Amino acid sequence: MIDISFLNENQKEAVLANDQFIRIVAGAGSGKTRVLTMRIAHLIQDLNIYPNKILAITFTNKAANEMKKRIQNILHDENTACFISTIHSLCVRILREDITSMNYPRNFTVLDADDQKSIIKEAYRELNIDKNKFSTSSLLDYISNNKSAYISVDRALEMAGAYSGEKTKAEVYKFYENRLHQLYALDFDDLLLWTVKMFKKFPEILNKWMNRFHYIHVDEFQDVDHVQYELIRLLVGTVNYLYVVGDPDQTIYTWRGADVNIIMSFDRDFKNSRTIILNQNYRSTKNILDGANSLIKNNRNRVKKDLYTSQDSHEKILHYSAPGEEYEASWVANRIAFLHNKGISYRDIAILYRNNYLSRSIEKGLLEARIPYIIFGGIKFYERQEIKDALSYMRMIVSGDDLAFKRIINVPKRGIGNKTLDLILDNAKKQNISMYEACKNEDFLSAKNAKTIKEFVNMIEKWKVQVKDMDVSKILDMILEDSGYRKMLEADNETDRIENLKELINDMQSFMYEYPESTLDEYLQLVTLYGEKEEKIDDQYVSLMTIHAAKGLEYDYVFVIGMSDGIFPSERSMQEGKDGVEEERRLAYVAYTRARKQLFLTDCSGFSYVLSKPRVMSRFIEEIDENNIEHLNKTKKQDIVVSDNVTNIPKVIKVNKETYKKGEKVNHAMFGDGIIVKISGNILEIAFPYPHGVKKIVANHPSIKKC
Repeated sequence: MIDISFLNENQKEAVLANDQFIRIVAGAGSGKTRVLTMRIAHLIQDLNIYPNKILAITFTNKAANEMKKRIQNILHDENTACFISTIHSLCVRILREDITSMNYPRNFTVLDADDQKSIIKEAYRELNIDKNKFSTSSLLDYISNNKSAYISVDRALEMAGAYSGEKTKAEVYKFYENRLHQLYALDFDDLLLWTVKMFKKFPEILNKWMNRFHYIHVDEFQDVDHVQYELIRLLVGTVNYLYVVGDPDQTIYTWRGADVNIIMSFDRDFKNSRTIILNQNYRSTKNILDGANSLIKNNRNRVKKDLYTSQDSHEKILHYSAPGEEYEASWVANRIAFLHNKGISYRDIAILYRNNYLSRSIEKGLLEARIPYIIFGGIKFYERQEIKDALSYMRMIVSGDDLAFKRIINVPKRGIGNKTLDLILDNAKKQNISMYEACKNEDFLSAKNAKTIKEFVNMIEKWKVQVKDMDVSKILDMILEDSGYRKMLEADNETDRIENLKELINDMQSFMYEYPESTLDEYLQLVTLYGEKEEKIDDQYVSLMTIHAAKGLEYDYVFVIGMSDGIFPSERSMQEGKDGVEEERRLAYVAYTRARKQLFLTDCSGFSYVLSKPRVMSRFIEEIDENNIEHLNKTKKQDIVVSDNVTNIPKVIKVNKETYKKGEKVNHAMFGDGIIVKISGNILEIAFPYPHGVKKIVANHPSIKKC
């Protein structure tokens, strides 16, 4: 029997429970991944359940890989056959086996975001649409929303009526769907929708997959949307077992379709289900947890639970209210420098914010303090230009689709311009074939372009023959050499991009190791689902990211900046009313519980150009129990807001009666100690040490005081 002696009582109950339907409400830092992996190991080792009867659905490939490794370590077996994947990867697996029932080929192409944008750009041209009126992202959102709501193209056109704007969007939707069928492609929405549609249309296929997996586990269940939930319920049916793990207090993706009511209604949807609450936190100190508990209690739509911990600490949550953004950034930078001087690694520190634009001032503050940092949530591995180019080259071997063709036909440069591409596209449409197939007869091109295109086609055709007996991981090496892509990067001294391509080759080798009988086609189908790749950072950095990006992460010291009403909670959520504010409060709860040892909250006063009004301290600070928080420089009643008659921009001025003299020493909250060198009316010119120099500051500004 697996060793569960080190688990707490609730965790033991969660691992050993044998009810058909089980909901684990797992608070932040309560060891949910440990429980879920030990539960699967218990089924295999103690109950003798065949591993291939077990399915576990996660929301990231990183989480899936982590779960696989943990189960292998528990069972001391590297060949466990339980199927652990993201829900999209599961759908690819299902569709690869049975999509022919829907009159679609097994080697369909999975479109990523760039592929989708490329099709929308085609629609701009074909339908003569002004791209300034309809952004690519808005049109893709429109299409996705219609698909998820099961609104067909015909229904969308009918609903558009005589409204020209809606009619244009519906026409783009029609163009987009037709183009997908021409390419034998599916986007991420389709992977789920087609699987659900196929299961409903062909009960025998559904029964096959229901018999394949008897024990179904879903991680991060609070993030499930309605289509995903429908797929899960179809697979469970009435006979299979369902084990879900999640936390309603951490539902922060409703903008992506997640619905907190799905996990809240679990006991109504699955009669005689069992709920087990994991509320012992192994991450944070008591003050952090009690503060987070006092915040989230203000939400009504939740499963009642109070996190507790045995980790005590005298350090309270520290709140600092600054007189402006720059001063807020300076305080954070100075506090980080203080921690680092005490021996704290930069890697153990994170700065979180509600929106990306809030990083501007904090970046400046860190740069001035010479503190290294990295922004997470930037360009992901598989979204980098050179990676997408390489994958498109490989797609030319497998499918030769138009999107891949257009991406790489002129990379490296071959002198093929937009007019030539338009000519190829028009010719392809006349013959109802792909652009690549049209290139095989280059008579319609100029002599120069015909020669170039012929060389390109010959290269692709040669690869198609060679790859039949070639290891998947060696294919890319051949492509980079023959195409001249590697030579192009070397000529430009693009060392980083070359290293990225080497990592892609390594990724392909790992894929071959895990799936030795797989093909290039299967690798390309799965690679767009990878979503993220853990990057190795050798140096020390403070981590900057949005709170959404921080979900699932933890740091010893966490700073949450920009804590003003209208920013956090956001203005839009406040306008939405109770539900909007409750989601923002869940987001604050997630942010607070990322901290292990100490949590810092900052806000600033002054006028906000984003809000078009003065900032006011966030309610999410006010809602923290005063026993768990310490306030520094909290805005007082004598801080008044006045208006500048010239600019009509409000500014905060602290009423004080200080008088200053030339040569007097003063201290500034951001620049440190300085000497007054000149006084002009209400303006002080103060000399500060390098690198700040002489600054002009209003005499009654709250950031300065006499030494």
